Amino acid sequence: MSRIGKQPVKIPAGVEVTQSDHQLTVKGPKGTLVKELHPDMNITVENGEIRVTRPSDEKEHRSLHGLTRTLIANMIEGVTKGFERNLEIVGVGYRAQKQGNKLVLSIGYSHPVEIVPEAGMEIDVPAPNRITVRGIDKELVGQLAANIRKVRPPEPYLGKGIRYEGERVIRKAGKAGKAGR
Repeated sequence: MSRIGKQPVKIPAGVEVTQSDHQLTVKGPKGTLVKELHPDMNITVENGEIRVTRPSDEKEHRSLHGLTRTLIANMIEGVTKGFERNLEIVGVGYRAQKQGNKLVLSIGYSHPVEIVPEAGMEIDVPAPNRITVRGIDKELVGQLAANIRKVRPPEPYLGKGIRYEGERVIRKAGKAGKAGR
């Protein structure tokens, strides 16, 4: 049996979980999340915890078991604490600034690149070379951070570009000199 899927998800105080058909709604202090879960998974909400069980030991059910439990745990963590993803900009003259709701990136193109976040998402620029993406949906936070990184991914020769905080960029050697001629 799945080790993660077996574990119950505790519902903290101030969080309300409702279930209808295969849709789970989680309301908390930071907002509300609604997710459609796989119809084969059995979800029970009782005694302040959520349990996920699977109908059989088929390969698909085994893989969905842990996934469903983790999705529910992420929903509960999102409405209580929220999620955050940090990015850093490396490169001379590369910078980010926030204009109202949108993020404006000056990263070596002939024009500034503007990114407008979806509703419920927040972009913060604590420094010109740092970007913080916040929200209650882990999937949306990761997708917005990936879209920002995709504007100018780090290149392997000088390491310039937008990268996740703590990401290690594998560098390549540049051209070899004329030493053997």
